[in-house]
Amino acid sequence: MRNVLDRNQDKAEDNRKILKEHNVKMINMISSPGAGKTTLLERSCEYLQDKVNVGVIEGDAYTDRDAKRLERFDIPIVQINTEGSCHLDSNSVAKALENIDLGSVDVLFVENVGNLICPTAFDLGEDFVVAVLSTTEGHDKPAKYPMLFRKAKATILNKTDLLPYINFDLPGFEKDLKDINPHMPIIQTSATQASGIDQWNLWLMGELKG
Repeated sequence: MRNVLDRNQDKAEDNRKILKEHNVKMINMISSPGAGKTTLLERSCEYLQDKVNVGVIEGDAYTDRDAKRLERFDIPIVQINTEGSCHLDSNSVAKALENIDLGSVDVLFVENVGNLICPTAFDLGEDFVVAVLSTTEGHDKPAKYPMLFRKAKATILNKTDLLPYINFDLPGFEKDLKDINPHMPIIQTSATQASGIDQWNLWLMGELKG
């Protein structure tokens, strides 16, 4: 496993160098299946499409359904099917980058395979990681899967419109996150209702300009 991770890291650094040469920022979006990453990306594309040039690398085990949802934005999209593997790696992303005109892209989103553990161990060459969690998954996920939240630059708590109907300890969730990563922003959203999306996009634009 150590050899696998070392080889992955070497290719990740190559990816990072290529992206820097083209002045492209790459964001690795990690979440469980069904947390709302694709809907969140749809909202971001709506906001960013007249501000910056967006590209997407879509990771999925078998289908291209998420990629098809983003086609309406007429942006570069490369699909990676892992055929059962629980994460993307830097080599698969390197091959995807070969199929994107990086000179025409400012920000590249990677929608990783839905999993809170495996994707966290594999650097893709991204500038930073964003963790996406939905309220329906339960408030204990940061405590149970701290590696992701330790690595993430921001955490998005999605599906907050459901908070009145579920047993979710919001203060406990926020405390666990602060214990793991004290300075990380926590952005509450409901992507389907467009709630909190402005806060997410403003934070994102600040990071892209930084």
